[in-house]
Amino acid sequence: MTGYALVRRALPAGDLTITLKSVNHRGLDLHFHLPTQLDAFEAPLRAAVKQRLHRGHIDIRAHWAPAVTAHAVRINEDLLGAYVGAFQRAAAKLGLDSKPDLNTLLRLPGMMEEANGELGADFGDRLLEVFQAALDELEAFRAREGGELLTQILRHNVAIRGAVHQMESLRGEVQPMLENRLRQRLTELLDTAAIDTTRLIQEASLLAERGNIAEELARLRIHSHQLEDLMQNANEIGKRLDFLLQEMNREANTILSKTSGIGDLGLKLTDLALSAKSDIEKIREQSLNLE
Repeated sequence: MTGYALVRRALPAGDLTITLKSVNHRGLDLHFHLPTQLDAFEAPLRAAVKQRLHRGHIDIRAHWAPAVTAHAVRINEDLLGAYVGAFQRAAAKLGLDSKPDLNTLLRLPGMMEEANGELGADFGDRLLEVFQAALDELEAFRAREGGELLTQILRHNVAIRGAVHQMESLRGEVQPMLENRLRQRLTELLDTAAIDTTRLIQEASLLAERGNIAEELARLRIHSHQLEDLMQNANEIGKRLDFLLQEMNREANTILSKTSGIGDLGLKLTDLALSAKSDIEKIREQSLNLE
C-alpha cells in the first residue's frame, strides 16, 4: 500500500528528520538509508517496522544534523604539525626565509574535521520515539487509502454477486437445451451398428455434467460472501485475499468452459462469467495495495 510520512524533531544533540515511503509489494521489503552516525540503530528500527507493517516496499531515510557548538569543528593538529614541520625542514634545507600560510594549510584535505559529538545515553530512545511518530503518520496515510480501496473492492464484489444471480436465472432456461443436445447425441450413438454400452454411459454423463454450473455458481457466491466478511472484519487480509481470489477465478473459468456452444443463452452466460472475471481481476489488482 502506498504511503508517505515525514517527521522532524529538534533533539539536544541535533536535528533529526525521518522520511518513510511505502509502495505496493507482496511481502515486507525494507530499505534503510541512514547516515553513518545512525547505522548502529538500524536493528531496533527494523524491528519497530516489522511489529507494525506486514506488507509493502518501505523506503526509510534519516537525516541527522548535529547541533553546532564551539567544538563542532576541530583542526587535525597532528596533521597540521606534520605539514608545518615538513615545510620548515624544506625551507631550512633550501635556505629560504619563508613561513607557511595557515589559510592554505587549513584547506588541505583532512585538515578540518567535524567533532564526533556525543549523541547522549538516551539518544536511542529519542530516535525510536521519532521513528514511531513517523510510523503513525505512515499508517494514517495508508488507512485513508485503504478505506477508499475497501469501497471500490466491495463495489466490484457486489457486481460479482449480481452476475452470479443472473447466471442462476438463466441456468433454468439452459437446462432444456442441454437435455435436447443429450437426446440428440444418444440418438446418434443408438443409430450406430454396434453400441458400446460403456461409451454410451460416458457420453451421457459427460453431456449431463458439462452444462451443470450449479456447483460453480454456489461456490462463487459463497466465496463472494467470504470476501466481504474478510474485508470488513479481518486485520491482515492481503495474503488471505489472494487465495480467495484464486478460488473465485477458478470457478469463473469452469463456468466459461461449461457454457460454450449452447447458443444465445450460452453467450449470455459467457458474457456474465467474463464480467465476473473482470471484477475479480480488478479486486486482485487493488488487493496488492492492501496489508
